[in-house]
Amino acid sequence: MITIAVIDDEETTRKMASLILSKSGYRVETFAAGSPFLQKMEQDPFDIVFLDLQLPDMGGLEILDHIQTLHHQTETILVTGYGSIENAVEATKRGAFHYLTKPCRSHDLCLMAERASEKIKLQQENKRLKSQVGQSSLLPGFIGNSKAMQSIFAMIGKVAQVNCNVLLEAETGTGKQLTARAIHELGPRKKAPFVYFNCGGFSEDLICNELFGHEKDAFTGASACKIGLLESAAGGTVFLDEIGEMPLSMQVKLLHVLQERQVLRVGGIKPIDLNIRIIAATNKDLRQLVEKKTFREDLYYRLNVVAIRLPRLCERWEDIPLLINHFIAKANKAFSKDIQGISSRALGLLMHYNFPGNVRELENIIQHAAALTEGEKLLPEDFPAHLRKLHLQAHYQEELLPLDDMEKRYITKVLQQTDNNIKAAGKILKIPRTTLWRRLKKYGLSQATDCNGS
Repeated sequence: MITIAVIDDEETTRKMASLILSKSGYRVETFAAGSPFLQKMEQDPFDIVFLDLQLPDMGGLEILDHIQTLHHQTETILVTGYGSIENAVEATKRGAFHYLTKPCRSHDLCLMAERASEKIKLQQENKRLKSQVGQSSLLPGFIGNSKAMQSIFAMIGKVAQVNCNVLLEAETGTGKQLTARAIHELGPRKKAPFVYFNCGGFSEDLICNELFGHEKDAFTGASACKIGLLESAAGGTVFLDEIGEMPLSMQVKLLHVLQERQVLRVGGIKPIDLNIRIIAATNKDLRQLVEKKTFREDLYYRLNVVAIRLPRLCERWEDIPLLINHFIAKANKAFSKDIQGISSRALGLLMHYNFPGNVRELENIIQHAAALTEGEKLLPEDFPAHLRKLHLQAHYQEELLPLDDMEKRYITKVLQQTDNNIKAAGKILKIPRTTLWRRLKKYGLSQATDCNGS
């Protein structure tokens, strides 16, 4: 429960504020002067402080400075009865959350307490998530506490120690390259090179030249010998991304490399022995490609000694808050901002989004929002257009309910607020008790009592 201290030398003001804030669910303690408050603060710090600028024993700004120095997680709201806006503005510059002028309205007190509470909770959640990020895995670069990711971490740890080829089956944006590098770094080949090559979108000649290299004068323009990527990874790991895009003719040559553990440069006559590990990745179903005769079955089994299927982001939704916090921290550093977190509405929207682009799309969304936001937390309004549209559609659908459903929902809410008391509920709804009883019967709400509790 959020704790609040009210410091004011006027007894009426203290009692009024305590009554209003207590009814709103806060634990409130009042003080008539600054000294007893500071003594209690040393023993048990408050979350929120409503502080009068004029006190009998010391000034409010002096107390504010003390709170800012020793209890920086406490939010202070200045209250002044003299309309001294200049002092109030000075107080906000010195770290106060906000200020109010007397006489304080009930609505203003509750609203200010609610906003300060939300900031405190966001800071606490931010701290908790940062702690979880640090403990989320033993593998650098990975974020995740979900069962799906813990299984992946365990699989990576096992496979890294075994000198076999690995096939990563995963959609775009799920961390294929990160996984391949982790297998390399955790294994006995970690001191040797890690070489990356994307097989998609290249002709057979280009792939062959990049992977195998060529001898001098092997073709027009080959003025010098070139070592291929397979040869350059001596003792290390070669990561072949989008292996399903490799032309069939090139698949034959790669199969020969895997079988013989030798490579022949273009234009060469002497095979070169290879000591490498192959990790391949695909976002396609290679078994279907084998059935369609567009991927060689023998190459598939050569690559698929151990298969690891990386989960989609929607399959590890528990990790979304952790990832959001991680990407906000990255965005703060990149954009020189101090974003404290994400609003509950924005988080709820992301938790129900299917993320076709997976983790990479989530990072892009957070970067977009962080670049545009002007507040301390990300809001749905900061998201890209397609997400804003989803947010508006969800809100629109929620609001457009049949009249009976709306009436039933509102009557239920009023009854909950009045502990199912018919008389109290009737006063709020401004309808006779007999009319309310008919509504209750109509909607099957039979838990209410009359004003005597019977």
